[in-house]
Amino acid sequence: MTQRKRKLLGTVALLLLVGIYAVLAVAVAVVLQVRNVSKFAELVYYAVAGLLWTLPAAWLISWMQRPDR
Repeated sequence: MTQRKRKLLGTVALLLLVGIYAVLAVAVAVVLQVRNVSKFAELVYYAVAGLLWTLPAAWLISWMQRPDR
């Protein structure tokens, strides 16, 4: 697969990842009733959940940047 095609697919995948991840993070927060615990626990949850999506995104971006063979 050419780098150009990987970038197109990766861009679409990143958009889907962020959208789906945001919905799942909020759903998990609702199920765990994060608002009913302390403000510090709520802050920690949203900080971790807000940064966790970067792990698969970093892998996807590195895959997109691989040179053609």
